[in-house]
Amino acid sequence: MADRKVALVTGAGRNIGRAVVLGLAQDGFDVVVNGSSDRAAAAAVAAEAERLGARALVAMADIGSPEACAALAAAALEAFGRVDVLVNNAALRPAQKFLDITPADWARVMAVDLEAAVWLSQAVLPGMVARGWGRIVNFTGMNAIHGYAGRAPVSVAKHGAWGLTKALAKEFARQGITVNAVSPGPIAADDEDPAAPGPRQAYVAKVPSGRMGTPAEVAAVVRMLAGESGAYVNGQMLQVNGGAET
Repeated sequence: MADRKVALVTGAGRNIGRAVVLGLAQDGFDVVVNGSSDRAAAAAVAAEAERLGARALVAMADIGSPEACAALAAAALEAFGRVDVLVNNAALRPAQKFLDITPADWARVMAVDLEAAVWLSQAVLPGMVARGWGRIVNFTGMNAIHGYAGRAPVSVAKHGAWGLTKALAKEFARQGITVNAVSPGPIAADDEDPAAPGPRQAYVAKVPSGRMGTPAEVAAVVRMLAGESGAYVNGQMLQVNGGAET
């Protein structure tokens, strides 16, 4: 068990984060399951991962501060001694008119959607460099990259995550580390039918596939990036959106 790689996934209690954890557990990774408030959901995901043969740590943290990010990384390193794959999935997407946004509103979204990826990457990269291998996967999002009406800070933060992805990919490539972004289109929640009508049908109408994606379909791309088969994919934004233009 000592030579198993370890993946830390933020926002892992449900939907895409949960699917990523379970996919990586199937691929032989031990996992750190991060959630911000719902410990029961994170514990349920960890239990599922353990049934797949992984060791799993539940690490609760609201990653909206550098201190919380440092504590989360420290808990992962204390439990497993390493983090080989970092998946920055957690995000806030508040709907708010631009003219109503306060400095505190703006700072909160930046802290979770962008700055957490900065501080968590900074915390785990030294170990990746020392081992000569690592993977970082950031999340952007189709609507955020298009430009979110009513969600300006989300669009700004996700464009920042894309910039961070490209910069780190170039800086750490020669140390055996890849950094990529995944941009999902409309994705069904765990309890949703991807083909059923719903409140996001205006978005689905733009998707040639004619349906929402599933969390497992997004996780499949993360699994590829996290493994040896994705070693020559670096500094890219992979779109999982059923063929919609982005």
